[in-house]
Amino acid sequence: MPTHDNHLQRAITLAAANVENGGRPFGAVIVRHGEVIAEAVNTLHQSGDPTAHAELNAIRDVSLRLGNQVLRECVVYASGQPCPMCLSAMYLTGVREVYFANSNQDGERFNLSTAAIYQQLQQPLENQSLPIHHCPQPEGLALYQRWADKA
Repeated sequence: MPTHDNHLQRAITLAAANVENGGRPFGAVIVRHGEVIAEAVNTLHQSGDPTAHAELNAIRDVSLRLGNQVLRECVVYASGQPCPMCLSAMYLTGVREVYFANSNQDGERFNLSTAAIYQQLQQPLENQSLPIHHCPQPEGLALYQRWADKA
């Protein structure tokens, strides 16, 4: 049976192939009950989509094919430390566990670290470098209520 290291090595192999094809050095593997159910790479270079990270591409693949409930039984293996966006998706879908090979610290000298974003997200909204404004609207809360009533 494959080990965590085997799955991490597969993520790195995917990432290496992506680099050879002009992409960024990121690959991801999703495993459910010991079986690989998705593999993906960062496809920003092909799609122009800044959200096309390896982990999100793999999560989208699983969600479209098997439904996102399946992800609660899954482990994600990534060649690099998941960025806040990818990690948020993992929390939202209930991924069980995450393993990664290269840390933000490892990626720092290659301009591949998202540590600065993690640091920003730890700040109160009013202290973050991106201006974020909370502007409550009555219609917005009413929409939430309509959704809750239908659930």
